[in-house]
Amino acid sequence: MSKHDDHFFNVFSAVLGILVAITIGLFIFAKMFGGGMTEAHVEADPLLQRDVAERIKPFGQVAVAGADNSALAVAPPPGAAAAATTAALPANGEETYKAVCSVCHTPGIAGAPKTGDKAAWSARIAQGMDTLHKHAIEGYTGQAGVMPAKGGRADLPDDLVMQAVDYMVEQAR
Repeated sequence: MSKHDDHFFNVFSAVLGILVAITIGLFIFAKMFGGGMTEAHVEADPLLQRDVAERIKPFGQVAVAGADNSALAVAPPPGAAAAATTAALPANGEETYKAVCSVCHTPGIAGAPKTGDKAAWSARIAQGMDTLHKHAIEGYTGQAGVMPAKGGRADLPDDLVMQAVDYMVEQAR
């Protein structure tokens, strides 16, 4: 090794040693003055504790037969309250038909008899209104098609469903 290389190696080693010493000094300084305070602050922060508890809470709860399950209240999913208020109940059979039944009975989806189609409705009307009401309320699967219970709108009261059926039968006569 030449004298210049030896000099460069010594200066480079000294600079590297000084930088490592400064880094270790800054780490010790930060640990002494900031480390303990940060840990105590995190453990004492009630908002952070609430957020952590919310994130790690169980997804669901199990109701055990014979046990007191009163604390297991069924809560609607977020946004369900807003959706329930926007889907107000229709006032009568015609409005129920327009809001719910027309989705399938206007185009004839899933074998639904089209509104006003006398040929398609005649066999169903011959079964009697009680049968039509029952199939509309409880749902029905037959060779001609599928009728979901209450037209897929479980919140409809039975009397509105029956009024809608009566409205569609009137249109087919």
